[in-house]
Amino acid sequence: MILQRSLGKQGLMVGAVGYGAMVLEGWYGAVDEATGVDTIRHALDIGVNFIDTADAYGNGHNEQLVGKAIKGRRKDCIVATKFGIVFEPGIKGTEWPTNFGFSLFINGKPDYVRQCLDHSLRRLGVETIDLWYLHWPDRAMPIEDTVGAMAEGVKAGKVRYLGLSNVTADEAQRGNRVHPIAAVQYEYSLWRRELETALLPAWRELGIGLVPWAPLGSGFLGGKVPELSKDDWRNKNPRYVGDNLKANTDRFAPLLSLAKELGITPAQLALAWLLHQGDDVVPIPGSRKKERVMENAAAAAVKLSPDVLRRIGEIAPAGSAAGQALIA
Repeated sequence: MILQRSLGKQGLMVGAVGYGAMVLEGWYGAVDEATGVDTIRHALDIGVNFIDTADAYGNGHNEQLVGKAIKGRRKDCIVATKFGIVFEPGIKGTEWPTNFGFSLFINGKPDYVRQCLDHSLRRLGVETIDLWYLHWPDRAMPIEDTVGAMAEGVKAGKVRYLGLSNVTADEAQRGNRVHPIAAVQYEYSLWRRELETALLPAWRELGIGLVPWAPLGSGFLGGKVPELSKDDWRNKNPRYVGDNLKANTDRFAPLLSLAKELGITPAQLALAWLLHQGDDVVPIPGSRKKERVMENAAAAAVKLSPDVLRRIGEIAPAGSAAGQALIA
């Protein structure tokens, strides 16, 4: 069992390193369902009990996949899922352009909130979701109304804790007034540190934990970047394209040398650095390979000295990466 950490002030305890199941939907290349189920079960076997998914991943399929993997093992896991990105035909949402050349459509209306909860419970095959996030805020809907509808799920016993994702400090504060928020999910890694200036301090003042998504820079911080297949979504990521990829490879190369000096992998260095940013930080790296899941989990035991943390900060200060992030 890996070290446990607390998210929020309401009692939610999870493993210090979680598992992001989005990678099992082909975003980084094809993966068959049996392998996906086996990988999640392996994560549970080694104590990675915090499993993250979303209803929009694979248009509902990812929740079904997680449901298959945790069947019979409900006591072994903390299940987190998200809603708000519209993927069903015929349902409208508010457009949210990204920096990756496509738009998301978000719906935070109370009726849709209630519908999403029941659908997620059914796909996951559970009676209660441990941590339920709003995936993206619907800027055409007061977040108070969305969180109010989410809180109904808590009162009904369908949800244990509430979370928000990709929100501003103000949105987190307003949502927290309606119902306590246990965690905010936001992009955070050695090549995306901008939230340290204002967002993270504001969330901490509210007692909200942080769950970094893309904690390995969508794989970049794990070491050498392989040639991307045509169906790999990183082809839309400006940080992986053309001159930006070369610039980033050169800029972050010293991290590879430092990891070697410390006798750990680059991924372990990147994850351990995140874990050293506070006891309220729980990254959720994903992988299609069981050996990578073990490698990532082992980062929870890595201790970095103040001198090493200083060196990392000098190598990768905020704003180092070339190319835009998914959201500003």
